[in-house]
Amino acid sequence: MREKLSLATARRVALAAQGFAEPRPGSSLTRRHFNKVLHRLGQFQIDSVSVAVRAHYMPLFSRLGPYPMALLESAATPKQRLLFEYWAHEASFLPIDAWPLWQWQMRRAERGESIYTGLAKFGRERGDLIAEMQRRVATDGPLAASDIEGQRGQGGWWGWSDAKTALEWLFWAGRITARERKPSFERIYDLPDRVIPQAVRDLPVPDEEEAHRQLTRMAASALGVATAGDLRDYFRLPAPNYKDRLAELVEAGHLLPVKVEGWSQPTYLSLDARFPRRVEARALLSPFDPLVWERSRAERLFDFRYRIEIYTPAEKRIYGYYVLPFLLGERIVARVDLKADRAGSVLRVQSAHAEPLAPPETPAELMAELKLMAEWLGLERVEIAGAGDLAPALAAVG
Repeated sequence: MREKLSLATARRVALAAQGFAEPRPGSSLTRRHFNKVLHRLGQFQIDSVSVAVRAHYMPLFSRLGPYPMALLESAATPKQRLLFEYWAHEASFLPIDAWPLWQWQMRRAERGESIYTGLAKFGRERGDLIAEMQRRVATDGPLAASDIEGQRGQGGWWGWSDAKTALEWLFWAGRITARERKPSFERIYDLPDRVIPQAVRDLPVPDEEEAHRQLTRMAASALGVATAGDLRDYFRLPAPNYKDRLAELVEAGHLLPVKVEGWSQPTYLSLDARFPRRVEARALLSPFDPLVWERSRAERLFDFRYRIEIYTPAEKRIYGYYVLPFLLGERIVARVDLKADRAGSVLRVQSAHAEPLAPPETPAELMAELKLMAEWLGLERVEIAGAGDLAPALAAVG
């Protein structure tokens, strides 16, 4: 183990921890590869934006290359049940055996803690409706919110009906869970006893402090080397007393304090960390990929300043609506704003921008990855719109 890391070494450690130091399996891809990525990352963040492809599908593509999406979809259904849904980093698919590690948050949510203010307030004021929704799921389930008539609230919670808000309160509290998703991506709710396998529900449930320690160890393994803030953010663990959990893990020998070149924050190395001599990755990354979702970490590791501009007015956007970073080797060298035009069978590059140190081979490598993504999405071709400083070279390669 090492006590000081250069920034280049820290990058390689982080990339290896995230699965980018291994070659893609190609035609030999199996469920074993899926399971390896799932347990390496610990979660797939869910996002409903489908302008290119929904975010939870992308981490597997980024690491494995083209894979059948049914591999992920079936894992979150009653037939296989390798995943369950809950709020981790954000709304996420989580490994089914992690169910006991989230009971602490469900209990907090039930008490009105560790939950969005508006939802907690709803829980205090609408216990009658919450009880009625739980009864409906128990007697009539599985149910989606659209299956239940509900009066729209004043302004609503994210525009939800009162029935939907009650269901989401129950979901946070673990009284109901997601059975699966409709083709429209709407969540279908059911009781945990009818969703979570008995063997999983029978697993020991750690107390809150132990759950935080285990989740921190999982985060450290997924990140390789990380600041205290990176570790806590990975599963959005509570800030109070978190330093105590880190100290306990250091004392037990599960984390090693290190210094990383240019980093001022307390930093820790996972005992699972690998130190490849070089990383030869090539991947498009979702805005919600764990390699880049913590924007300050992306800046520290890659000197890459990244902000998602979905909610920025079009005229004020710098790079585009749905921008994916492009990882090449050990650096993020470009970013592209993508749109899947399914009717026209086109993956449209609405803009392409190079990073300052992008190597000469960037256009060719990026186009190869775009074609691979288009093939994976069942699209016939890639089109370059012409916006951005990298677009002309990209179009020339294509």
